[in-house]
Parts: sequence; structure tokens; C-alpha cells
Amino acid sequence: MNICIVAGARPNFIKVAPIIRAIEKAREQGRDLQCQLVYAGPEGDSTLEQSLFDDLQMRRPDVFLGVECASLNELTGRVMGEFEKYLETHPTDVVIVVDDLASTMAAAIVTKKQGIKLAHLVAGTRSFDIKMPKEINRLVIDGLSDLLFTAGAGASNIVTREGVQLSQVYQVGNILMDSLRANHPRLLRPQVLEQYQLEDGQYIVFTLNRKVLIANDNNLRLMLKAILEAAKGTHVIAPLRQLAKEKVARLLTTINEPLDTFHLVEPLGYLEFGYLTAHAKGIITDSGNVAEEATFNGVPCATLNSYTEHIETVKVGSNILVGEEPQRLKEAVADMVEGKWKKCNIPDRWDGRASERIVQILLSEFQTANR
Repeated sequence: MNICIVAGARPNFIKVAPIIRAIEKAREQGRDLQCQLVYAGPEGDSTLEQSLFDDLQMRRPDVFLGVECASLNELTGRVMGEFEKYLETHPTDVVIVVDDLASTMAAAIVTKKQGIKLAHLVAGTRSFDIKMPKEINRLVIDGLSDLLFTAGAGASNIVTREGVQLSQVYQVGNILMDSLRANHPRLLRPQVLEQYQLEDGQYIVFTLNRKVLIANDNNLRLMLKAILEAAKGTHVIAPLRQLAKEKVARLLTTINEPLDTFHLVEPLGYLEFGYLTAHAKGIITDSGNVAEEATFNGVPCATLNSYTEHIETVKVGSNILVGEEPQRLKEAVADMVEGKWKKCNIPDRWDGRASERIVQILLSEFQTANR
């Protein structure tokens, strides 16, 4: 069986790495599996530093489609054109697409037009806001997919309610936990903790990526003020990328609060960031991935959004949604600092074995198709 895995952006590789490991393990056991990793972007993409692949213990992509543009519609069209060329020259039995990017949707459309089996990793996530471009991508990809790999019962219920046959839906668990579980013994304590003389559990982690949050100066300033007031001297470590870092640095100067415990630091590698979040007192983030990992680690997490793709993190995990409301954020941070957080558990099948289930399902499907 020839498998093609398509990654559209840096975060996808964290979910892809465990599948590639599981495929290689199955090959060692004599299973007939071949796998190529295709990246939608250019080979010189600055976000794909070699340390990412070293940390994840995986190879770089086998093929780069070389598409890089700001317009989502243009990107979709160009990825479709380049991926069609790829499929015409590479025999492929199944294409696995990841998440809900425009490039993911483009690859999904071309796969189905070529009559190739399509599998969607992390299917069934919804915001129920059709104005979000990613929501449209999700609906299209799930509607086209032959195999839908979901992280939990909630996502499985969503796609079956939308008309997907139950036989196409597989609740495999959250594949992010596969990477976390596999790399847990390799996590590296970041130097920033030594720099500020912080012990495990003595600090809060703050991450910020959503453009809508970064763009709203007034509300972001209020949220930063809420964090500082509620932290009451607890150190806040903020590994932010350039745009967010510059905006937060500027807004902090307008807040009449002591800033000596708020530390803007450079982005960390996967293993260092994993250690930082796994040993934090609490986490403030707008990233669904970070919130999911917090649940696996049992670390209190306040998400700066009104919804989450994986409601399990709220229902049984350590996550709460505070939206973009400074007062709710302040109350959540105060609870973190005072140790008043809710009791949490790990959701069903978030056990670090999703990739093994996926490979077994693919093998079973391939055997059935060739009988």
C-alpha cells in the first residue's frame, strides 16, 4: 500500500510524526507499506527549522510543492495544481490530510478527483461559525473523506449527524498525545527557567497566536493587565513569535503594574516547550493544541476563545474557555495561582496510541479492498 501524507503547516508535523513511526514499525514487521510525506510549502520555509524534525525524530518531507502566498484562494488553486502533478507521477492508494488548512482542503479535492481513497486526520472538529474560512475547509474535507479519524465521541457524533456513514468514522483518539507520550522522557528543561531561577510549578505559561486577538490593542491590553493583577507576583513566561511579541511588549509599557515577573522570551523548540508547559502552574493560551496537551498533563489551562475543537478538554480535562473577556481571564488566573482548579481526567483514547490504530485501520481497509 502506497500512502501519501500531506502537511500544510508547521503544527501538522507534530501530528504526522507518530503515524510515520507507526508505518515504519509495521514495515519492520513485514507489512507492505510505503509512505511519502508531502509539504505544501517551499523547501526553504523558515518555520521548518531542522531542530523541529530532530526533536520529533522524523525525516524532512520527501516532496515540497513549493506553494507560498498570502491569498487563501490563490493558495488553494496553486496547491491543487501542484498536488495533481504529484499524484499523476506517484502511485498512491490513500492520501492522509491533516487538520483544516486551505492547503489541506486543496489536497483533499484533488485526491477525490483522482479517484484515490482519502483519509482525514482530526475529523469532526467544528466551531459552528460558517464565517470562519477553516470551518468551510472542515466541512468540505469531511464531506469528501472516505475515512474520518476523530479524536473523541463528540467529533464522531458531529460527522454522523451531518450524514457520514458510521462505517467511515473511527474514533482513534488524539494523535497529539502520541507525540507527547513518545517524547516525554526526552523533554528538555529550558534555560529560561534557570535564568529566572524558577522551579517546576512556580510559573504560568502564556502563548498568543490568533490574529484577531493580536489586532485588538485595547482588549489585549486589558487581558494583559488582568493577567498581571491576578498573577500576584507569580512569574509569567511568554514564548511568543515576532508579531505577538512586539505587540505585547508595547502594550505592557502602558500598564501601571510591576513587570519584573512577566518575561517575553524567544519561541522554544518542541522538547523545551513541552517541558515548560508540562511543569507549569497553569497555562493561558489561544492554541487548541496547547490546551489539549495541558489536559494530557493535568495542567490548569485557560483558553482565550469561546469554543474549542475538542470539547473533551473542557468536559473532562483541565481546560476552561474564557473567550476574549478580561474579567473571566482574571478570575481564571486567580484560581490557578490559588490552586482552586477543577479536577480533571484524560479523555477516552487519549492514550498515545492513536497512530497505531490508524495504521491498523488502513491495513484492514487495504486488505478488504484487494480481496
